[in-house]
Amino acid sequence: MSHDMLTRPIGGSGITASVIGLGTWAIGGWMWGGTDRAASIAAIQAAVDEGVSLIDTAPAYGQGVAEEIVGEALQGRRDKVVLATKCGLIWHARQGNHFFDYDGQPVHRHLGRASIIHEVEQSLRRLRTDCIDHYITHWQDPTTPVEETMAALEELKRAGKIRSIGASNCSVSDLRAYLGAGQLDAVQEEYSMLKRDIEDTLLPVCLQAGVSVLSYSSLALGLLSGRIGPDRVFSGDDQRKDNPRFSQENRRRVAALMEEIAPVARGHSATLAQVVIAWTAQQPGITFALCGARNPEQARENAAAGRLRLTSADLQTISDAARRHLTTLNA
Repeated sequence: MSHDMLTRPIGGSGITASVIGLGTWAIGGWMWGGTDRAASIAAIQAAVDEGVSLIDTAPAYGQGVAEEIVGEALQGRRDKVVLATKCGLIWHARQGNHFFDYDGQPVHRHLGRASIIHEVEQSLRRLRTDCIDHYITHWQDPTTPVEETMAALEELKRAGKIRSIGASNCSVSDLRAYLGAGQLDAVQEEYSMLKRDIEDTLLPVCLQAGVSVLSYSSLALGLLSGRIGPDRVFSGDDQRKDNPRFSQENRRRVAALMEEIAPVARGHSATLAQVVIAWTAQQPGITFALCGARNPEQARENAAAGRLRLTSADLQTISDAARRHLTTLNA
């Protein structure tokens, strides 16, 4: 893996970032069994030191915890990263649609102008920065017209508070509405070997419109990391505990897949996780692969996937194996 870190542009924004991004949902601790602040800071710094320039976070990850940790970790390194965070999941007001409760308090999906203006200031403070490079609507709000949301985001861009605009967890109709209302640079959606539905829905529209795609859960919450065997036990508030995707039968099928792609990994002196991440980033229409890391070792391993170049034969071998073992997986 002697290649340089692969970089790609974020839509038409003029911003370029590493193809591997560090996702910080787990760092927020919520739904991941808590967080270790020191290990999280070390993980972020290790990722940046290894050439990862895209750092993705959100207020909802531990209600500000992940953003605060990212802000602390990037002191002295801010100029090395493209910092992405989100808006639209709020607990400061009860507007929009109720989405879920956090510690007994309601969280709503809301993308009205005043709320977005409030949120960006909170994020800037927690992140210890004066500008967010990529600002993303986290979940879509059916109670607010996309035109109002986009006008607020364009206003923030003119004010120099944000540099580019993204949308996450959106439908094709949401995507078309954003494209009709202003400059949308990227979408962020779940995509992995296990979940490929956007290949037939969002990806063709994005490719045609020049919209970048950030995949999240690229390792399917760790299921595709090559390290979660059939005997692993999940505890506490770890969301994988009762997730049917993590059934023992599914984990056996994933283990069979890993066995089949192991020769590709060995051929590149790479780990199984690196091969899975590289395969994801090399799929048509996928621009960036976001991967979580909770310690420096994981961060370094994920980063190295951005220096891995799989051949067309490698990609075919992996895709064929995934089709055999994963198409009947119980989601």
